[in-house]
Amino acid sequence: MDAFRVRHASLALAALLMLSCANQRQADIVIYGATSGGIAAALQASRMGKSVVLLDPGTHIGGLTTGGLSWTDIGNKAVVGGIAREFYQRIKKTYEDPKLWTSETREEYFARRSGPDAKNEDAMWTFEPKIASAVYARMMDEAGVKVIRKARLDLAPGKGVVKQGARITAIVMEDGARYEGRMFIDATYEGDLLAKAGVSYTVGREANSVYQETWNGVQAGHFHYHQFPDGANVDPYVVPGKPESGLLPVIDPSGPGVEGAGDKRIQAYCFRMCLTNDPKNSIPIAKPDGYDEKDHELLLRFAETGKYHEPSSKYDPIPNRKTDTNNHGAVSTDYMGANWGYPEAGYAERERIIKRHEVYQRGYLWTLQNHPRVPEKLRVYYRQWGLPKDEFPATGGWPAQLYIREARRMVGPVVMTEHHVMGRVLAKDAVGMGAYGMDSHNVQRYVTRQGFVRNEGNVQVGGFPPYPVSYQSIVPRKNEAENLLAPVCLSASHIAYGSIRMEPVFMVLGQSAATAAAQAIEAQVAVQDIDYPRLRARLLADHQVLEAPAELLRGDLDAAQLEGIVIDNQFATVSAAWKGARSGKPRLGPGYFYDLDARDGRATARFDVDARQPGHYRVKLLHPVAAENASNAPVEISGGGKTYRVTVNQRLPSAWMGPFDLPARFTVTVTNRAANGVVTVDGVQVAPGARD
Repeated sequence: MDAFRVRHASLALAALLMLSCANQRQADIVIYGATSGGIAAALQASRMGKSVVLLDPGTHIGGLTTGGLSWTDIGNKAVVGGIAREFYQRIKKTYEDPKLWTSETREEYFARRSGPDAKNEDAMWTFEPKIASAVYARMMDEAGVKVIRKARLDLAPGKGVVKQGARITAIVMEDGARYEGRMFIDATYEGDLLAKAGVSYTVGREANSVYQETWNGVQAGHFHYHQFPDGANVDPYVVPGKPESGLLPVIDPSGPGVEGAGDKRIQAYCFRMCLTNDPKNSIPIAKPDGYDEKDHELLLRFAETGKYHEPSSKYDPIPNRKTDTNNHGAVSTDYMGANWGYPEAGYAERERIIKRHEVYQRGYLWTLQNHPRVPEKLRVYYRQWGLPKDEFPATGGWPAQLYIREARRMVGPVVMTEHHVMGRVLAKDAVGMGAYGMDSHNVQRYVTRQGFVRNEGNVQVGGFPPYPVSYQSIVPRKNEAENLLAPVCLSASHIAYGSIRMEPVFMVLGQSAATAAAQAIEAQVAVQDIDYPRLRARLLADHQVLEAPAELLRGDLDAAQLEGIVIDNQFATVSAAWKGARSGKPRLGPGYFYDLDARDGRATARFDVDARQPGHYRVKLLHPVAAENASNAPVEISGGGKTYRVTVNQRLPSAWMGPFDLPARFTVTVTNRAANGVVTVDGVQVAPGARD
């Protein structure tokens, strides 16, 4: 029998097994959560000839990918492979049908938009939610994958998961339905299965000291974006100027906390709304039942400061005059502080939290469109938008999936941290690639010492190349569960998870998890004991991407061709005030840091140099050249009780400083204190140099 017939015979067998296990509630692989990661896992399991049960606690299938997140957060498309890339390629193929372009032509859409795809790419990364749902449905139908909906894991104490030692034998739903399997995959955003299985996990932000990170924990000193602008002094009290009247909703009286310390706060949730300005397809925004103007008092006070000049820029265009609308600015769709109890809550409480977010967000839109305290210019802009009649019909055009940006995170054999994201540490057992910058939305609102409201928790640090995600971060410790994988609530610190938590990555990791589960069944071993080279070979055969393309790791400067010791910026010890970038030239390695022209001394980068022996050394601060750069970037070279203070003109090419009389070990520290422009740090070069 030829390979084509063998493959289709195996798919037919898998389909029959699927129908059988739907009745018997038994399967080789039981997957809990029909998110994008869960669907990719189910497809891969079926394609590998394994029987699979895909359960979902709700009715919405596809998670955020079909739930409004239609302007795909990618990072770098080159590292999206396997089933994930197949999905986006099918999206592109689907949109080749001119009948689908009902409110505009394909040419009109690409002419008016900019962003992560172009017409000549092999895939399409922006799409309508209904099209994503249809593509997933076709893929699952072809693979014989069925979803059992409203299958909610029993969260009562002592129930939900049946184990023999460290092995899960079955999971039990609220209605008593029992599903037995050889392998289990938790693909939920919440991590309910892994928690009920007794797997270690965490919620919230770790202190920076836990994993020697910089961008974790409380970040009150780091509020570059989505913050009240300077001069927008918004009063936080119910009666302005009267603390005794109490705080407005979701302002934390105990915030912000100690800088860099850990807490249980999680980044804010919102709905990624699909809106339209096509009058023929638009449902007007109505004031929601339960509307409370106090929920929007901060918005109204901010509007009255005169600092809210322009509409939100996150109305990203998707086909047919629709948007993927996300949070943006000081007061927006993120309902920060209202979600902290969600990860550990039961179903009823989660439903209340979800409804509270819906009422808030619908009320936010209605307020922007109608309230007289909102400037007329803004009201006019926002009035053009309504809910689309042809999306989410069961909920009247409202998205069916709350954006659970972060809930539980497993603590496994390997915890992915910012060191992995930045390339300081490289996983040797890759099962996918992360590629997005470290991105945390705000987690809280608090009152400053001056008596004004501020947002806290937003961190956006990029400029790094794609990085491998460790297999050991998607499996638990062996003594906790030896036949469970968690490709969504994987083992990562809060800030590293902020990079990994993208829908294409969840698809990639879901496929890899199912591949590992199938191989563990075949080898009759725990998931922690699989043969990684064999896993890697199968992942590559299935077109997964496990390494960053070499061109993404190189800059204009080749460290091997530079004289002396060269230390890239990723190996510096830095404060949280830097941002990352890749566009400047010349550039050493994958990226560099810049300070947003803050001039406040908060941006520091220290390079620890080991020259092996004392001597006279020249030092060069490597940096891109730009007219907006500082001409007086402060640099200190310290060691052996001596400190040399110099300034660097970063508007000109990097030049040698010194020589300096230095011990074998010394430091080079760059800061932005009193600089007269943007300070950039790309690396340090050290070479011997005799005195004149």
